Amino acid sequence: MSEQKRLHPATIIFNLINSVKDMFFLFVIAFVTLVNIDILYAILAVVALIVLLIFASYISWKRFTYRVEGDELKLEYGVIIRKKRYISKNRIQSIDLTQNILHRIFKLVKVEIETAGTGKEAEASLNTVTFVEGEELRSELKSTITEKEPAEELEEEKQPPTVTITRKRLILAGATSGSIGVLLAVAGAAFSEMGRFIPTNFYDSAYTWLVGLGMLIMALMALGGILSLWLLGIAGVMLKYWNFTIAKVDEDIVITCGLLEKKLITIPLKRIQAVGYVENLIRQPFGYVTVIAEIAGGSNEKGEDFSTVLFPIMKKKEVNEFLTKLLPEYRPDDAELIQLPKRSLKYYLVRAAIIPLLVLGVVLYMFPQFAWIPSVVFVLSVFLGILQYKDSAYQITGNKLLIRYRNFNKVTMMLYHKRIQAFNKKQHILHKRENLATIQLSIVGKMGQGKHYHVKELDLKDADTLADWYSYRGG
Repeated sequence: MSEQKRLHPATIIFNLINSVKDMFFLFVIAFVTLVNIDILYAILAVVALIVLLIFASYISWKRFTYRVEGDELKLEYGVIIRKKRYISKNRIQSIDLTQNILHRIFKLVKVEIETAGTGKEAEASLNTVTFVEGEELRSELKSTITEKEPAEELEEEKQPPTVTITRKRLILAGATSGSIGVLLAVAGAAFSEMGRFIPTNFYDSAYTWLVGLGMLIMALMALGGILSLWLLGIAGVMLKYWNFTIAKVDEDIVITCGLLEKKLITIPLKRIQAVGYVENLIRQPFGYVTVIAEIAGGSNEKGEDFSTVLFPIMKKKEVNEFLTKLLPEYRPDDAELIQLPKRSLKYYLVRAAIIPLLVLGVVLYMFPQFAWIPSVVFVLSVFLGILQYKDSAYQITGNKLLIRYRNFNKVTMMLYHKRIQAFNKKQHILHKRENLATIQLSIVGKMGQGKHYHVKELDLKDADTLADWYSYRGG
């Protein structure tokens, strides 16, 4: 691939669509401004802008070239200012292939190349290449790829470990994702904004009509709306994780998924900083978890709580088998977890319930008839505090550490000593009186930023044990 190449000519259409989307308000302003003078001027202005964007898209495509030469990917682009970018193979962390609906229409893919210094955007993006070219480029840039072997020998090779999600599990993942809360918030915000544009008389008529239906009909309509949002959440998860497949290929984890937007994500094993699983409040009673990983670098927030999803949903008892097949070094050990002392419970209760308690006091004083609402929130907060206390624990096995904690979701993470960038032990005056301490572990996370894990109110002896383990003072 040492010769210069251009992107697929369909890039012109992609660039045009993106430009129109970015300049949509400019089109609207130009049209509205000129339509008062003469509608012909307004139409001509819009046509002129479109022609200008088509020309700019063509020039942009014409001036963009790429090639692989030696150990570098070389990009040249820019219309007025010519830019050259050289990316060494040794710096490349991952190469992802993505297909949205337009890509699939033209049978193309988008190649995103990430390095250790990648920020919010990928280090380099080739927006429109054929699938064959994308695979060739991916193979060419991966330093572990050697010369291609005959097809007969490839067929005899051992198939890589692979796990695929079933349709039943995919539906279950959508039903228990908890996305309905987000959708309800979005729907509420959209409805409140719509009220500004709806005529007052129409709004009043609709309100009178709803009240006239009676409480039962209104309750059924509200239930129907919630059910619709729940089904929409299921559909969203299914579109995102359709045909989710994860495989271990040589020194990489390769994930493919998506229906409308197909993705092929490559994660080098050396970039994995920690592996674990999340149990949300809906899935935990049924024994289901989401398996996640923390990846160093990367430009996109690809998963659960901004972590990379290794598998959307599985039974908790299946995690050991899953990790044994794909990441055996991160398989949890059977050793007993060290829990918090009983004297730590009050700190968790105070942190969880102090704000709801203050709100309850204000409501009791000002609006006593609505006191039941903060009372329910207070009780739920106390329950959450108890769960946070019970779920906090740690386990040391050789050079591997397992920590477990809960904010709202229960999180269990396994990480190795060499991946921990910093260790902090904190004590305030109350902690010192009761021989307690809080520890914080830091690893490299998304976009090169730190990812922090806390276990609060550990027994001081346990905190010192962790400090000794981190500093190699342990026996």
